[in-house]
Amino acid sequence: MSQTPLAAPATAAPDTERSHAPAVGAWAQTPPPAAGVFRIRPLPYEATASYLEHLAHAYRLTLPQLLDSTGITVHGHGTTPTAGLALSPAAAQHIASLSRIPMAHLTRALPHLTQSGKPGTEPPTAHWKPLEAEHRPVTACPLCTRHRSQGTTGTARVHRPWHQLVCPRHHQAAPDPRLDTPLRTGTVIELTSARHAHQRLTRHPRGASAWMAARAITTRWYDHQQHLTDRWHHRLHHLALANAHLDHTGNASATLLARDLVIYPETVALARTLATLPHQSRTRSPRDVLGVIAHRLQLANLTPVTGDPLTAYLTHTRP
Repeated sequence: MSQTPLAAPATAAPDTERSHAPAVGAWAQTPPPAAGVFRIRPLPYEATASYLEHLAHAYRLTLPQLLDSTGITVHGHGTTPTAGLALSPAAAQHIASLSRIPMAHLTRALPHLTQSGKPGTEPPTAHWKPLEAEHRPVTACPLCTRHRSQGTTGTARVHRPWHQLVCPRHHQAAPDPRLDTPLRTGTVIELTSARHAHQRLTRHPRGASAWMAARAITTRWYDHQQHLTDRWHHRLHHLALANAHLDHTGNASATLLARDLVIYPETVALARTLATLPHQSRTRSPRDVLGVIAHRLQLANLTPVTGDPLTAYLTHTRP
């Protein structure tokens, strides 16, 4: 999101043939939006509203003022991270012109930029939509944000991809959308090694599906205090010591806010194990499979209780 001052473009010459165009709506007869003065780059995976707030800040405007000044009509109300802002294709074109970022680059960086439709079929609009908890953007690493924005901002919200929980460079992570300040993770060294293992998992053809299954399993274990409770309590304690703000985040408890981070090493280990298990028809007995998983999780034994999602995965889901 660097801000490089550029000369404002000259006013476009009037279109002498406009009077002969068919009446397709006033919005379609207006000239294309002028390019902006600043070139504002988005962060990878940035939430649309987060990026537009930075764009508005560059012009010393509020977000509603920015959208109004570019001819974009806003429907609904909302704020990040509980709501997302989706643009019509025409509105996205306006933002691409204002930000001086090619449309292809903008859509690649902002995963939820546009709503359905084709340019030219509807006026430039923006819609606020409530987001389910699992789809809400999280706080990006402030140091990475400041570096990428060349010091203009340290705050951004991103739709973090499944394989990027921990920032390896600055040892920070925001495991929950309710955290306005990421957690420092440098004192919990196993999180760094887990992150490296996670990157290797991304190269496996079943990596993403195994990760989703493993996360559901370890989350259930954490919430029901099964199998790894003592280890996870110890890790949560160390995270709380390094992050005093974790106990002062409103109604949410540190136990929930840090959950994904606390279970991260075991989730990665379990996901790598599930991804590499042999096909059901060639596998050994369930007891042997559980023995392999217990070994990978550094447990003496593993005996799932009734209703454990691991049992369901091994019995019904595993390819």
